[in-house]
Amino acid sequence: MTTLVFGHKSPDTDSTGSPIIWAWYLNEVKSIPAESVLLGEPNTEATFVIRRWNCPKPRIVSDIPDGTTVVIVDTNNPAELPANINALNVTAIIDHHKLVGGLETRGPIDITIRPLACTATVMHDLMGADTARMPDWVKGLMLSCILSDTLEFRSPTTTAHDRALAEKLAADLGIAIPAYAAELFEAKSDVGAFSDAELLRMDSKEYTVAGKDLRVSVLETTSPKIVLDRKASLMASMADVATEDGADQVLLFIIDILREEATLLIPNDLVRQIAEASFGVKVSGDTVVLPGVMSRKKQIMPVLTL
Repeated sequence: MTTLVFGHKSPDTDSTGSPIIWAWYLNEVKSIPAESVLLGEPNTEATFVIRRWNCPKPRIVSDIPDGTTVVIVDTNNPAELPANINALNVTAIIDHHKLVGGLETRGPIDITIRPLACTATVMHDLMGADTARMPDWVKGLMLSCILSDTLEFRSPTTTAHDRALAEKLAADLGIAIPAYAAELFEAKSDVGAFSDAELLRMDSKEYTVAGKDLRVSVLETTSPKIVLDRKASLMASMADVATEDGADQVLLFIIDILREEATLLIPNDLVRQIAEASFGVKVSGDTVVLPGVMSRKKQIMPVLTL
């Protein structure tokens, strides 16, 4: 019996790398047959990372048979998981997000949720002395996950523990963090081949505010102009994406990694009202800049109101 390890839908670097890391740990250290899988196509940065560290791309699954033994990483939100998640045999959850609720398991399981910036950091802690057995490619995945989730330590989710681990991993690998982070962010910013709908879903979470079901999307980039030049078509596509996904509205935050600010697109009065109520700003056009806003988890979703 093989345990499947997966993260959330719309996999970013942490939700792609962490399943691979934990599957390695289960297979090589715990002698538990395991396979990392993805619930969707990885984003451009995650694709770069698995190529950079010469890792086979995990297969993408859309249906997992009831009763399959699984480990969930980088989420505990049923909305981001297979529709039949409560019919699967979940044996563990490893995460760094708030506890959402709604999951039901067959029996007691191992759950580790810690206030760190990255799931890979949590995994390193759980491995303990066994981290000495990590090959360079696992260290490289772990470093990539941390630098991605912390935006090279710019995100307010960054902890001293995340940073210290990243610096140790980089030293072990002989990698200069600024140069490697620049490679990651260049890959993250390469979104020209994606349709508007794909961009709106690429890194998104479902969230309900005052009875309104929202798809809260972020695009982290060092080249925000490339995305902002498409703002008219992106805003025009929001209604179709919302309808197809059963949402009332899509919110798109374009995160400028270098300037450390977010630009929210304002397609209609509902988004304008959300922006003004949530961030204390006055909106006068079809965008609003939010200085210092970098983290959906810490600075966007907790403050959304209407």
